Amino acid sequence: MNGISASRVPFCVGLEREVRRLVLHGVNSATAIQHHVLQTTVQHSIAVSLAVIALTIVTHAQDDLSVFKTEATSAFVWGEDSLRGAVSSSVLDPVTGNAIHRLNHGGVEVSSKAGFETVGSGGTGELLSFTTTIVNNTESDLSVRQGGASVDGRIALPLAVVHTKKGLSKKQRNQVRELASMNCFSSGFLPHETFLSPDASSKVFTVTQKKALTVSFVAKDPRYYSVLCSAEGCFPKGTIRFSVTVNSTDFVFIWPGRAMVYCGK
Repeated sequence: MNGISASRVPFCVGLEREVRRLVLHGVNSATAIQHHVLQTTVQHSIAVSLAVIALTIVTHAQDDLSVFKTEATSAFVWGEDSLRGAVSSSVLDPVTGNAIHRLNHGGVEVSSKAGFETVGSGGTGELLSFTTTIVNNTESDLSVRQGGASVDGRIALPLAVVHTKKGLSKKQRNQVRELASMNCFSSGFLPHETFLSPDASSKVFTVTQKKALTVSFVAKDPRYYSVLCSAEGCFPKGTIRFSVTVNSTDFVFIWPGRAMVYCGK
């Protein structure tokens, strides 16, 4: 086939066969050629579209994977002990009998408790509260920063918490939550001395050698209808992840909703 590239040979052969088939069914040759060209063009367009979609999905998947790998190399996840020596454990609080998750690595012990309650005061939704204790058994100081929280993959933003709203403007009062308004803390279930909060003054804390620090964190569940009730009680649906950053490493705690303690009224 002089003048026809090898890539076009299948098309020409297919065209010839299709024209013969349609002519046998009473279609004239010119119409048959138009029909085959249109059909082939549509099929080609669909194939190209599918290829683009597939390439897009693969590209996004690779991007997500690279981000995950980047985060995972600087994180220890409770229940997923790594080759670098992080050890997960769980004990019961001797006072309340509730679970405490622990992660140990390189002389640093990080433990976590979690609770939830309704927003209250006419609001809707649930507040997720976490307390983390960092024990420094190393020979150098540790810096502690706010990590973050997510609920079934959705980011739960930290709430600004204050001991009292007295002296604040109306606008400021609407942007913070008072400690006494949250039963998880006012009841004593979780300690309230130090908070990881969005305001600049509480972003970084220092744990000196052979000392310990307890910090708390509150976030609002970003979902609607986030609680599932049964004969056993009401609990947040799904899985909640909370992390705190010690030096440059994230210590991540995984809390199934059913494992969280209801500490509301």
